[in-house]
Amino acid sequence: MIIYLHGFDSTSPGNHEKILQLQFIDEDVRFINYSTLYPKHDMQHLLKEVHKVVEQASDDKILICGVGLGGFWAERIGFLCGIKQVMFNPNLHPQDNMMDRIDRPEEYEDIATKCVEKFRSKNEGRCLVVLSTNDEIRDSANTAKELEAHYQIIWDENQKHKFEKISQHLQAMKAFKDG
Repeated sequence: MIIYLHGFDSTSPGNHEKILQLQFIDEDVRFINYSTLYPKHDMQHLLKEVHKVVEQASDDKILICGVGLGGFWAERIGFLCGIKQVMFNPNLHPQDNMMDRIDRPEEYEDIATKCVEKFRSKNEGRCLVVLSTNDEIRDSANTAKELEAHYQIIWDENQKHKFEKISQHLQAMKAFKDG
């Protein structure tokens, strides 16, 4: 099973395309929607929904995947629910770069301080990161610096921030999921 979390733009047609591509790895792909505007509510909602899906699953190799803001959530929720994660161009600091787009950006900071201390060290090897060299929204080099000590990073030379086409990374994701 694969759980897919959209980025800030929940209505992007690219979400459907990514779900179709993910079905090449596992036919059971679950899309979980969240508001994007209220971080504490999103955290509670995503934890509840992902936990429920994990509890009901017959698959013991579940993967949670997210793009942009969805990557932020995939890493944290995946860690808290004990499942592997894949992040595409994750937004690691929405409290700093989404102030004008969400109602309570300070809640992301609060979530970070309430999360397990040094959780990336405890999550080491359980997250795969795919970064675009052409990300027009985030600085991928800074993201890589923050994550490379803990996670494997794959670089993509063609995609932009929203990662419309993930098919070239499906084999690496399948190996990571099954490993």
